[in-house]
Amino acid sequence: MKISKLNTPLLLGVVMATFSLFVSCKSDKKEDSYAKKTKIEETNSNGIAISDAEMERGSALYFDRCAGCHGSSRKGATGPHLLPVKPEGSDKPGTLEFGADGLKAFIVNGTAAGMPEWKGILTEEEIELMTRFLQVDPPAIPPYEMDEMTASWKLIIPVAKRPTKPQHKRNIDNYFGVIMRDAGKVAIIDGDTKKELAVLKTGFAVHILRTSASGRYIYSVGRDGRITMIDTYTDVPSIVAEVKGGFDARSVEVSKFKGYEDKYLVFGGYSPSHIAIFDAQTLEPLSITPTAGNACDGDKEFIEEARVAAIVASHTDPVWICNIKERGIVAIVDYTDPRNPKITEIPAARFLHDGGWDSTGHYFLVAANASNKIVVIDVPNKKLVTIIETGKMPHPGRGTNIKNKLGNLWVTSHLGENKLSFIKTNPGPGQWTVVKEIKATGNGGGALFVKSHPKSKHLWVDRTLNPDAKLNSSVDVFDTDTLELVANIPAPEGVDGRAVHFEYNKAGNEVWVSYFMGKKSAIVIYNDKTLKVKQIIQGDWVENPTGKFNVYNTTHDIY
Repeated sequence: MKISKLNTPLLLGVVMATFSLFVSCKSDKKEDSYAKKTKIEETNSNGIAISDAEMERGSALYFDRCAGCHGSSRKGATGPHLLPVKPEGSDKPGTLEFGADGLKAFIVNGTAAGMPEWKGILTEEEIELMTRFLQVDPPAIPPYEMDEMTASWKLIIPVAKRPTKPQHKRNIDNYFGVIMRDAGKVAIIDGDTKKELAVLKTGFAVHILRTSASGRYIYSVGRDGRITMIDTYTDVPSIVAEVKGGFDARSVEVSKFKGYEDKYLVFGGYSPSHIAIFDAQTLEPLSITPTAGNACDGDKEFIEEARVAAIVASHTDPVWICNIKERGIVAIVDYTDPRNPKITEIPAARFLHDGGWDSTGHYFLVAANASNKIVVIDVPNKKLVTIIETGKMPHPGRGTNIKNKLGNLWVTSHLGENKLSFIKTNPGPGQWTVVKEIKATGNGGGALFVKSHPKSKHLWVDRTLNPDAKLNSSVDVFDTDTLELVANIPAPEGVDGRAVHFEYNKAGNEVWVSYFMGKKSAIVIYNDKTLKVKQIIQGDWVENPTGKFNVYNTTHDIY
């Protein structure tokens, strides 16, 4: 087994999945966590009194709440650095200059740049602890290498003992995988009957689900770095393999090119920062490639904490597109030799986050949210097309594709301001420019996801991180032809919490929305034509649902 290497040491850190800001999991739910594996030596760093136990607790809180935006080593990413002393070249003061009162003000109230208010989410004691933790030097970061990865691998059901065809007559294409992030679980729901088929323990704070090219397997990955492989052929969906690709991650994807279906899976490491490739049938580790390297900028800054953000799989070439967040590099990974992957690096902009395909599947569009830009990549030709200015902190999820008199449009929402940007993707005048901008209801940003469907005339938008409870608990729906607001839909009676993430069923006539961080969390299913509530899924097993992924749409990249 060969491990691909760069000529640099790795910085192995731990970070949360980006924008998992409202997770209420306690740190004792994580396995092999950062705090548990780190030896705490500082007790009075920089003159700040903090015990070993408090340092460990602060590390866990930072991991849960802050690291996705500020980096595992607190050097900054989407958010500014949180180091005691200002690093060379930074225009942001060190945390010691703010002091406890200044840091508390930021934590309690949030900022206009997109950081949410933490009052009511963190306790007073936790806020006070964080004001001290952020004024001491970050703790040392432990390693995680191939031997540990291989030791974590569990082949629960060998391939030879799995069924060769479905052991039921349900429509797997319309299955939904639903993340119960707080509970560390994934629910599999029959999209036809709306019945829960299984609720599976998958690890701490799952971030996304991806399906195999055949649609048979569902893979989850979360902030404990655990990959879980779920078989939909069994009568009750079941876990058949697991492996830890690192301490923390946000993305996995499978090989989709013809001839490579269901063969390989790629893992994007937040901590350690690396690309790992696995056998998609068994999750056996095959190779690791560290992602540390020079930034995309001309100053050639070397970035050790170079986390892997969004990953997509090409249908036209045997490659994955892996976004190296802090470096601002789009890496095109050729998996024809998975033990020695060939990687083409395309300098783009910082800091790369989420993105998806245009309607042709030829171009990949990704948000560089710290730069307020969208990057366009020609994947078959492995080259940068252009970089487009959109607005403050674009956050499209995978974005969505619609078509109207303006052309074929790819849509992004924004965290930092109330703006939806529509980018023309088809050839002709205006291609790769923002041809339309509109606003959602109310003021401020906070949108995490947009969604439409080829069979729909509606565009759905959430405002999950907006501080206004009326906005973060409602969703906006726009007409895709006119781009005018059709409705602002509040949470249904009997449901409360923040509305987040949309997913259509296979037919494209239902939209599933999660409501979490409330006393009555739920999955609410809307009729996409009438915008009326079709069904509300609640119960003891529905524990703060977040992301939802329809098997057919995820397999075929329909969004």
